[in-house]
Amino acid sequence: MDVKILTLDDFDLKGKTVLLRVDMNCPIDPVTEEISGSKRIEEVIETIKALSEARVVVVSHQGRVGNTDYVGMEQHAKILEKLLGKKITYVQDVIGSLAQSEIKKMKDGDIMLLDNLRFCAEENYEFTPENASNTIMVKRLGKLFDLCVLDSFPSAHRSHPSLVGFSHVIPACAGKIVEREVRKLDEILTVAKAPHVIVLGGSKVTDRLEAIKMLIKRGRADQILLTGLIGNVFMRAQARIKYPLGIKGEEEAVAKAHALMGEYPDVFFTPVDVAINKDGERYELDVRELNKGDQIYDLGPKTIEHYSRIISSAGTVFISGPAGFFEKEKFSYGTRSLLEAVANSMATTIVSGGHLTSALKKYGLAEKITHISTAGGALVLYLTGETLPMIQSLESAAQRYKPK
Repeated sequence: MDVKILTLDDFDLKGKTVLLRVDMNCPIDPVTEEISGSKRIEEVIETIKALSEARVVVVSHQGRVGNTDYVGMEQHAKILEKLLGKKITYVQDVIGSLAQSEIKKMKDGDIMLLDNLRFCAEENYEFTPENASNTIMVKRLGKLFDLCVLDSFPSAHRSHPSLVGFSHVIPACAGKIVEREVRKLDEILTVAKAPHVIVLGGSKVTDRLEAIKMLIKRGRADQILLTGLIGNVFMRAQARIKYPLGIKGEEEAVAKAHALMGEYPDVFFTPVDVAINKDGERYELDVRELNKGDQIYDLGPKTIEHYSRIISSAGTVFISGPAGFFEKEKFSYGTRSLLEAVANSMATTIVSGGHLTSALKKYGLAEKITHISTAGGALVLYLTGETLPMIQSLESAAQRYKPK
């Protein structure tokens, strides 16, 4: 492993009180407010089992303030309990006296889940490691733990207190997910061959725009195939969509997309045909025929054929974010077809993000992919060669604390 971090194997865990920072940020149905996909909860089981002789306090964020997925962790505790077949103590508190007193009462083998970290205001801001270690969260909770285990790879590109603060004041190591991700990705990046084809979709436009330029500059993106909301932004920048999309920060995003295409004219590919939602039905049309009010829900067959041809001649393929509303059967064609093209290619393949991970499983394609990660933005940044804040904090902790 090129990245020098400590792992669970470096510590005697018996009788230790361990803070386990994971990423159980799950999709939440906006109508029922229930968890609609538990893949990220399933992933943390391996690390929890490896800590069976310790006292484990699990912490995670869920959603963002003001969004429909901003809920407490009670459902997560129930799913975790079912998967482990073991009692989970759920505490409806994060850094208050209830959380502190419950942690102090724990016995070896006990597992506790605290409430949504983002209910603590500090966790909604980014800090330097030193400033993060001076937050109330770290000052109150840090003294209760012997070890911090960071196993939150999907949020490794953030510098919130729980990700970079605790490792500044107590010994810290990687959990099983982070250890595996870092090792596997380093192996892949060492042998990755050109041409590098990047397929980008999903709805996180700002994060994607930031990473695209770095991917190109670092030689990780020879061809970028755009789908989803980011594809719409680039089509608007090309004046092929002639009406506002109605997304936050749209004008700035369109201007950035326009500048990127001007700087790298031969790199970007955008859809030529799409499927819109017309009274619940799929209706395919050329991008030039789009009118204001048309809701793009998927890619069309000409685009899929074009993109699949590019994917088939790639040396390395990275795909992140769905092509549309694949959860609706009528609009799953684009996402499914692209994943099939990736799975059937001879390239080294990386599939990224919770949505595509679920889709791979649903379509029975997981076995054909080189590396699958529920991380989205963090993985994109890792591929650019950027050092992620959480990984950096683990490297610093390894320097400060060298176990015998």
